[in-house]
Amino acid sequence: MKNFNPADKIQDLQYFGEFGGVNPSISDSSTYTFLSAKTMFDTFEGNAEGCYLYSRHSSPSNLYLDQALAAMEGTETANVSASGMGAITPTLLQLCSNVDHIVSSRTIYGGTYAFLKNFTPRFGIKTSFVDITKLDVVEAAITDKTKVLYCETVSNPLLEVADIAGLAKIAKKHNLKLVVDNTFSPLSVAPIKLGADIVIHSLTKYINGSSDTVGGVTCASREFINSLKDVNSGASMLLGPTMDSLRSASVMKNLRTLHIRMKQHSYNAMYLAEKFENDGLKVVYPGLPSHPSHELYAGMINKEYGFGGMMTIDVGSLDKANELMELMQERNLGYLAVSLGFYKTLFSAPGTSTSSEIPLEEQKEMGLTDGLIRFSIGLDNDIERTYQMMKECMVELGVL
Repeated sequence: MKNFNPADKIQDLQYFGEFGGVNPSISDSSTYTFLSAKTMFDTFEGNAEGCYLYSRHSSPSNLYLDQALAAMEGTETANVSASGMGAITPTLLQLCSNVDHIVSSRTIYGGTYAFLKNFTPRFGIKTSFVDITKLDVVEAAITDKTKVLYCETVSNPLLEVADIAGLAKIAKKHNLKLVVDNTFSPLSVAPIKLGADIVIHSLTKYINGSSDTVGGVTCASREFINSLKDVNSGASMLLGPTMDSLRSASVMKNLRTLHIRMKQHSYNAMYLAEKFENDGLKVVYPGLPSHPSHELYAGMINKEYGFGGMMTIDVGSLDKANELMELMQERNLGYLAVSLGFYKTLFSAPGTSTSSEIPLEEQKEMGLTDGLIRFSIGLDNDIERTYQMMKECMVELGVL
């Protein structure tokens, strides 16, 4: 990360609109015309650079965003999609087929867990869920059928940190593809620079940052992205999770302020995490020395963008968690809502929301307790004021 600053890569991109605008023109077309039948044929075969056939294949607006996100992650190219799951599912289906095997982190987004646990077995693809923080356990789970190691840089919702460099060594040793969901840590971590093969984001979250659209992206080599978009065998092409051009343009504009937003999210989260830990609460935040992977993560991140905006607090029971979240919402401290990256703080009890797809016994095994609240800390200007107001809510309900 020392010689790679993703915000600079985004800043250095320069596109001119069709009429000289500072924003690239939006291509609001589903299909495109040709001056000759030969050019149409060549485009369909992928042999006509700069020509467009149909927006499920590609569109100018999507390609602008592809290029920006590839620059941000340091990959050759990228492919945007209509949702985060619209990036995750085709990527894994492109890499695996009948009888293949995946080794995945046990703490991942609930939708990804459900896909790997309940859906891919229909196609003969099996997954072993392991503690991704233990490299010996990861390697022991690999079989002669394994094709993919899958993890999140910072896991949802327990905020476990994956040793991406260590996992990359294991992947290369066994000729596997390391796929990393970097949704919680854009700009802070560049998984490709640590040895990952493919990086995925839910654009819905920090990258878009305004909670007004869903989107996803797969960042990888040109060879892999071309395979995803192949008209005959590409999972993204044939399953059709295409991002709308208007949404691409909207995400592109928001991407330009990501560096400013991530610094504030991280600053605010660190402030609250330190305060609440000092108050005696059970706080999990990668920026705290008490986090089991603090030193590892500190060595992975671009420190300019901090440790991220996600933290958890365990208040002991689901009833107490629900009471506290309802009161904080009533006091205008944020919203009782899933997702992350919004300008206001969002809070939810992941065991009954974003991780509800994981069976209760498995939630307990991984340490996902009833009283856990996941916070996506917002962009509050006066974080001391926010802390005092949150603390008042906690004192009122007997949490503190």
